[in-house]
Amino acid sequence: MAMRDDESVTHERTVTVKSGWVMLAVNIAIALAGIALLLATIGSVPELAPGEIGFRIIAVFLVEALAVLMFVGHFTLQPNESRVLILFGSYKGTVRRSGFHWGNPFYSRSRGRVAHEGHGESGKHAGGALHALIGRSMPTKVSLRAHNFNSDRLKVNDKNGNPVEIAAVIVWRVADTAQAVFDVEDYESYVEVQAESAIRRIASLYAYDQGEEDEITLRGGGDEVSLELKKEVQDRLETAGVLVEEARITHLAYAPEIASAMLRRQQAEAVIAARTKIVLGAVSMVEMALRDLEAKGLVELDPERKAAIVSNLLVVLCGTSEAAPVINTGTLYN
Repeated sequence: MAMRDDESVTHERTVTVKSGWVMLAVNIAIALAGIALLLATIGSVPELAPGEIGFRIIAVFLVEALAVLMFVGHFTLQPNESRVLILFGSYKGTVRRSGFHWGNPFYSRSRGRVAHEGHGESGKHAGGALHALIGRSMPTKVSLRAHNFNSDRLKVNDKNGNPVEIAAVIVWRVADTAQAVFDVEDYESYVEVQAESAIRRIASLYAYDQGEEDEITLRGGGDEVSLELKKEVQDRLETAGVLVEEARITHLAYAPEIASAMLRRQQAEAVIAARTKIVLGAVSMVEMALRDLEAKGLVELDPERKAAIVSNLLVVLCGTSEAAPVINTGTLYN
């Protein structure tokens, strides 16, 4: 998979911000200072000129406005959570340390909106303005926890052209927040689309269960197919700064239109395999019986009688129903 020019890739920069507790004390002090100035102004109204009173009221308003603005800069982060700092459209870094923090109040709280793809007739005729209105806002906080993506059952042709249904689970997490936020529109949707595309491609590279000798198949590949699926998904999600931790096939079956025919084929193959093993075992038992009879000298058999005994033993050993023996009351040759 071709990599993009490094200049077009946004790399994460980890930064630290001020402690939220320290700045909380500072903000409270600023707010109290504004209140104190207001009380002092009220108590000194008879002694102050009208212009000075107006100046103090404006100062009180500005101090309280500053306190409110400073309070906006507080935010919290849980473990395995980060926040991307965006100041007037410019990326300033990523905070990864959990706790109570304070940053520039002008840091953006959201990173834009994703247009909601409506369904049905209303969704088909909705314009771009309507999409912007009903789209969801994307926060600057990014979860670093592991996510599970369970794909739908996808119908795809395997290597031999047989239609099969396949589904998989992808375990992923965000590794580079800057890439996830700035290099793709919506990294969660990007993961879903690319993962399903990778599952389709992997399914088309392998036969369901009828490969050549020692060939890896979807049903029997196990770990090999899972590793190849993980690699394929990781290559596709590299652009979004996403790390794939595991990829496993959760559902695999022939498509309904050929399932019955394939079931009959599998049953026939199972019967053939069972019969082959039965015949091999029966031949070994007949050989052992004739060899023991001759070694112990219990009976001497000419080729014709030996062939008859072989035929009878094979019928008994290979038959699917109970044998009904015929007791010979005469001699062996009657």
